Amino acid sequence: MNRPLFSHQFLISIQSSKRETMKQNSAASISSKNPVKFRMERSPTAYNLVPIRLDIEIDDQRFRDAFTWNPSEPDSEVVIFAKRTVKDLKLPPAFIMQIAQSIQSQLTEFRSFEGQDMYTGERIAPIKLDLRVNHTLIKDQFLWDLNNFESDPEEFARTFCLDMGIEDPEVGPAIAVAIREQLYEIAIQSVASIRETRINKKGRRGTEQFPASKAGGTTLDLMKLFGNRSSVIRKRREWDVYEPIVDLLSNEEVDILEAREERNART
Repeated sequence: MNRPLFSHQFLISIQSSKRETMKQNSAASISSKNPVKFRMERSPTAYNLVPIRLDIEIDDQRFRDAFTWNPSEPDSEVVIFAKRTVKDLKLPPAFIMQIAQSIQSQLTEFRSFEGQDMYTGERIAPIKLDLRVNHTLIKDQFLWDLNNFESDPEEFARTFCLDMGIEDPEVGPAIAVAIREQLYEIAIQSVASIRETRINKKGRRGTEQFPASKAGGTTLDLMKLFGNRSSVIRKRREWDVYEPIVDLLSNEEVDILEAREERNART
């Protein structure tokens, strides 16, 4: 099956309509090894959206959801959203404050990194998808260029669903949220890494040296990955590892998984 984005047959592939532009952007960005600023208008992707995840339980009634939020929206919109959600889903009124507080705390954390140095260097990040949305089970992994600030998880998710024949409209947004969560985690780990380096200088010089951290461990150096390769085509034995898996589950299988997830959540 032809996948325009991040095919399992290629180390890195890109949308054909943006191929040359993205190549030029990537080449320009990786030439600099200096830190960039974590800014509201320049998050690790083209559109500045914050991944929000809710998991709230009140009086044995549980509400879970995941979505993206524009941090430029006024804070008053958070309460309006919470009230609308509770009304639409017929949840108890007590959920309004809990939903609003959870969203606000996640937005506050995101905004706390405003203006902080964030290192990308010549790196790409392995992204893994392992999620279930209603009756659809998705597993996939691919590489993401951290230097391309025009990357678009939502467009990737739409293309993925189109190529894989996924019709459930809730799957695309869930994939986009999962990607943004991982990119956001890498970004804040990079900020923390730079802070740690500046506090514990211990004779180190330059901004290129960073302590071994979770962020450094989850990203890959482009030169080490590609070396002197003249091609980005993967070896055939690696294709299965990066091949996406999409399964449609029966009602019985969904019931079993939901029961297992509920038990795990309570332990």
